[in-house]
Amino acid sequence: MTPLADILCRQIAASGPITLADYMAACLMHPQHGYYSTRDPLGAAGDFTTAPEISQMFGELLGLSLAQAWMDQGAPAPFVLAELGPGRGTLMADILRATARVPGFHDAARLHLVETSPTLRAEQASRLPQANWHDRVEDLPDGPLFLVANEFFDALPIRQFQRDGAAWRERVVGLNDGALTLGLAAPAPQPALDHRLGDTRDGDIVETCAPAQGIAAEIGRRLAAQGGVALIVDYGDWRSLGDTLQALQGHAPADPLKAPGQADLTCHVDFEALARAGAPATHSLLTPQGIFLERLGITARAQALAQRLTGEALDAHIAAHRRLTHPAEMGSLFKTLALLPRGAPPPPGLEQRATP
Repeated sequence: MTPLADILCRQIAASGPITLADYMAACLMHPQHGYYSTRDPLGAAGDFTTAPEISQMFGELLGLSLAQAWMDQGAPAPFVLAELGPGRGTLMADILRATARVPGFHDAARLHLVETSPTLRAEQASRLPQANWHDRVEDLPDGPLFLVANEFFDALPIRQFQRDGAAWRERVVGLNDGALTLGLAAPAPQPALDHRLGDTRDGDIVETCAPAQGIAAEIGRRLAAQGGVALIVDYGDWRSLGDTLQALQGHAPADPLKAPGQADLTCHVDFEALARAGAPATHSLLTPQGIFLERLGITARAQALAQRLTGEALDAHIAAHRRLTHPAEMGSLFKTLALLPRGAPPPPGLEQRATP
């Protein structure tokens, strides 16, 4: 039993089952034993690898899309260049390198990172010494906001509800013979899920993420009032359906309840909920990552970089391009959504949704 498992078991024994949101929050951000609070989870020595760590092409193309959106909105100066959950700082470093020759972009940019992990803040500072750090998106300064969030929303705590007639039973974490286990609370109405009664059946599971909706609402409010754009890349789909809670440990799937605090916990992102919460800003069409990157010219960029490579380096480069774009790898599972002010053109690589 991990130290955090012992804490949670004692808490549940004393006070009763807890929500999945409370469980995830403790597992990921407990000050002493939380997964993100205590380690760098990325890379071969960690538990997972994100797109920026796979290839520089990902960050370069996102940066150029962001810079074009900035120019399309009149190149406001100064502006807030922000990232949510910046990992090691690799994505933002690639964005800055790719935009170095965009006239006025760097002079106008004020770099701000939203990160709560002390370990990851130290990693980011080594690559981005000019950055300013914040614990919450609400702490970002006012001004036109040009923001990226890659694999950020998937790690926010969720709640799960299983349909039972016209009511819902929340899935909770309890105890069985002293071990953590999933159970169901009593059926209860959930007015916030009334709109899901039309597309679900008894036994179906729907996930909600209040923190994600709160963050999207704050971003949408700022974009509508002050301009800018938010590029969100994550895995998930337009609407939540089914149990998507998963754990990764050592790059392999694990039991989410087995080792609290020592495995990464994530869930698929409900992009429809983000888009709804982001009003009064509008949003682009949800676009698979592979299509988004191909529209931005990733194949041409890959070919240009390949000319300088041979042997194992070339093989790794080809594999990285495939991993980012192929439907059987990250190309279809990962999606891209933009939030933007009404009337502003969507960033390159994305299309305006058909309805206003």
